[in-house]
Amino acid sequence: MSKILVIEDEASIRRVLVKILSEESDSYKVEEAEDGLKGLETIKNNDYDLVLCDIKMPKMDGVEVLEAARKIKPEIPFIMISGHGDLDTAVNTMRLGAFDYISKPPDLNRLLTTVRNALDKKDLVAENKILKKRVSKNYEMVGESNEISAIKDIIEKVAPTDARVLITGSNGTGKELVAHWLHEKSARSSAPFIEVNCAAIPSELIESELFGHVKGAFTSAVKDRAGKFEAANKGTIFLDEIGDMSLSAQAKVLRALQENKISRVGTDKDIKVDVRVLAATNKNLQKEIEEGNFREDLYHRLAVILIKVPSLNERREDIPLLIEHFSKKITDEQGMPAKTFSVKAVQLLKAYDWTGNIRELRNVVERLIILGGNEVSEEDVQLFASK
Repeated sequence: MSKILVIEDEASIRRVLVKILSEESDSYKVEEAEDGLKGLETIKNNDYDLVLCDIKMPKMDGVEVLEAARKIKPEIPFIMISGHGDLDTAVNTMRLGAFDYISKPPDLNRLLTTVRNALDKKDLVAENKILKKRVSKNYEMVGESNEISAIKDIIEKVAPTDARVLITGSNGTGKELVAHWLHEKSARSSAPFIEVNCAAIPSELIESELFGHVKGAFTSAVKDRAGKFEAANKGTIFLDEIGDMSLSAQAKVLRALQENKISRVGTDKDIKVDVRVLAATNKNLQKEIEEGNFREDLYHRLAVILIKVPSLNERREDIPLLIEHFSKKITDEQGMPAKTFSVKAVQLLKAYDWTGNIRELRNVVERLIILGGNEVSEEDVQLFASK
């Protein structure tokens, strides 16, 4: 059942609105408040799926109610009720976050259509949040070791800011998970997260990939094309393996960080971008700087916050949790019955030298689930997980 609150100081209009909505559907439960102060207090103490709020009211007007309510319960859609002289204000309330407005006296069809649309949008937002939580599980950081706990603490502090972060660590340690967490816990989480593997793109194409190009910029440029920075506008771009980026592309990235502007290959026309930049590398960038392969000024722009992701050998106490996590994930994906690992099997896996880090551990767990017994034993590990 959808709970709707009507905030209106004119008793006759309030009664009409309550009557129309109550008679429209048995799934609407309609409550009322006679002024803005009472309405805001009611919102604080109750959960509503929709609020209809008059603009001109004594004690507290509708704009003030809207602004205050969005600070405490931003998910509630507001439909503003405007008199003839309030239309400009009503339009302005939509910039402040109102879903829509209706004029007095309310047109029945317009009112009901707007109410249905507002409730549908709230349901869609709720579904998206659930879906986002499911998607987030793909990037879950598993572990309770001191090293991982420290990284989680840093993420909690840094994510809400726009500070640039450089993530370092060996291949397979989970640098991309850190980047995803930083994005998903930020104010940009509803905007795009664009991932670019700099090592996988040929050096002659990296600038076009990052910044786009115009038609005719090179032989295969048959039409204008936006780059990754434009695609990430208002969101986050993750430059993975940035240590493999060419020096000319580094210069353009530096300009984008300094001026929040990029230009497509083949033109000098500036395009403004609002992008948070996260970067990762498995290389020693200080050494790359000494050898002339990486710009020192770009390094200092990127490394506002440094996060070093430990190798799996440095956090062996997390291995039992990771085995359990991967086991459940893999059996769910494969549609297989759940499997457990014996204590001795886990102990043997904890003692391995994990040169491939978490990525290697996941592959071994998958192999053991497919080839091992109902309970993966020490013998299974010796047979199927041998180095």
